[in-house]
Amino acid sequence: MKKTVIIAEDHTILRDGLRALLNLSDAFEVIGEATNGIEAIRCASECLPDIAILDLSMPKMNGISAIREIKKQSPKTKILVLTIHQDEEYILTAFQTGADGYCLKDARFDEVLNAMKTILSGKPYMSGEVSAKVLTGYLEEKKTIKSTSTWETITPREKEILKLIAEGYKSADIADILFISVKTVNKHRSNLMEKLDLHNVSALTVYAIERGLVSNREV
Repeated sequence: MKKTVIIAEDHTILRDGLRALLNLSDAFEVIGEATNGIEAIRCASECLPDIAILDLSMPKMNGISAIREIKKQSPKTKILVLTIHQDEEYILTAFQTGADGYCLKDARFDEVLNAMKTILSGKPYMSGEVSAKVLTGYLEEKKTIKSTSTWETITPREKEILKLIAEGYKSADIADILFISVKTVNKHRSNLMEKLDLHNVSALTVYAIERGLVSNREV
């Protein structure tokens, strides 16, 4: 019996190509797709797939937040990150949040298949370049997440709101997307501005781009 897969990727051509290749394989069948983090959570909850393939940079809710929620709602679903991000911070944060595997988007399809089969067997998977990044950081005794940095004082919810602000959403829209009150959104917005010492939407947007929460094409 084929293992079931959902794909969360906002680039249509990549999502279509991956779906076509997986459906041609003897081992996997794509049963759901999503174009943003919120859709990914809903899709995983409804489909309960064996594997969810997620990008980290997606609209509305990023992949890290989506991983956390998917693991809550469908604990048996294995999660393979498929992304362009090679920074050690992204890699370790993804695994700490609940990812089972991490591949780069320039990987060959046979590597993606190997990654999927590996995580289904209960073993974690990192592509060669990713493993090298983690090993280098370990050998150099780098602290990948600096607890004293301003960025690390930003809560996961504040990061979600910062991303949505940078994407141009107003407080009322953000409240609807995250199922919270406008008052709560404005409180988080105020906290962000105070912590970052940034006092307008333009400055917050630039900061979000610098931190990789959004790309220039998304704003």
